[in-house]
Order: sequence, then C-alpha cells, then structure tokens
Amino acid sequence: MHFVPNNLYHIYNQGNNKQVIFHDEDDYYTFLRLTRNLFHSVCDIVAYCCMPNHFHFIISTNGYSCEIKQQGNISIDAITNSIRKLLSSFARLYNKKYLQSGSVFRQKTKSKCLTNCDIEVLTSMNGREYLFTCFHYVHQNPLRAGLVNKLEDWDFSSFKDYAGLSSGTLINKEVAKFYDIYNPSNFIKESYMVISDEYIKFIV
Repeated sequence: MHFVPNNLYHIYNQGNNKQVIFHDEDDYYTFLRLTRNLFHSVCDIVAYCCMPNHFHFIISTNGYSCEIKQQGNISIDAITNSIRKLLSSFARLYNKKYLQSGSVFRQKTKSKCLTNCDIEVLTSMNGREYLFTCFHYVHQNPLRAGLVNKLEDWDFSSFKDYAGLSSGTLINKEVAKFYDIYNPSNFIKESYMVISDEYIKFIV
C-alpha cells in the first residue's frame, strides 16, 4: 500500500479463505476499539462498515499518515503500520478467544485512492461521483448482503452516526462535508439510491 497526504482512500480486507471474522457483537466492538486506538493519531476515518467476513474503511490521510517508521528491517508509513497492528492485534485476540491459530485475515489489505482517480474511472464518472458512490456503497453492504431490511438496523457501520441515530465519535463528518459527499438533510434518501454494478467494479 502507498499513501499520499490529503487524499481519501478506500481500505478493505476479508477473512482468510473468506472465513467469518466477527461472530458476535463483542468481536465487532473489539475490532472498532482497536481501530480507534490505532487510527486516530494518523488519519481521519470518514466511513466504515464491518461485515461478518470483511470490513471497509474510507480514511482521510494527513502528514502523520505518511511518516515513515522503522519496524525491524523494514521502513513503513504510519497508516500502513496502523493497519498491520490492527489486523495482528485482532487476530491474536480472535485466536485466543476461539482457540485457533494462524491467519485470520487475507495477507494483503487492499486500498484505492478515491481522490486521485485513474483515467478508466474518470471516463465512467466524475471525481465527486466516484467519492459519493464509494461512500454510500460502504454503508449499503449489510443491505446488499441481505443481513438487514433497513440500513438503520445495522449497528456496525457509520451509517447510524451520519443519519443522526447514534452519536459515535469514530468518524469525522466534517471531512465528508468538505468533499461534498454528505448532506445531513439528504443523507438517508441518498443512502438508499441504487448503485449500478458498473460503478461497483471501480470500487472493489
């Protein structure tokens, strides 16, 4: 992964061999607590969604995100190091809880820059539309997977915070407003807009 300051990135990973990684509420909240501890000093979280066997984040990078740290024999930027620590810390707790060993997540976490789009993306949609689509796609995951009938019923995403149904402090709404992808008066209506499969191929 390579990160540049002052950009938005979509970060996602799933269970090794698509295995379930969040079995109960405690698993979800443990993962999100670790996220808070490891991410807040190096980036802003704009949106997130945790699903039974994978997760999505949209983050906003800053100067701290890209500071190079020395970890043993390798040099690594701060946000990549935080992601590494998040997955390894959760895996350690997961394996202890479920009496397992080995990898919990896929080896490579994927990331896509949302604010510096390639030519293929820009020929299909403009930059703001790409951001807007990814933002709502992240929140739509539980609905698209048939886990809930309403987005309001899923507790493990930033949807309820944006909708004013909870008051979590993990996300930074001001960043979403700055990029013109969040309007409080239209958020719920826009969240239910259908996203075409043609657009989704550029997101994941």
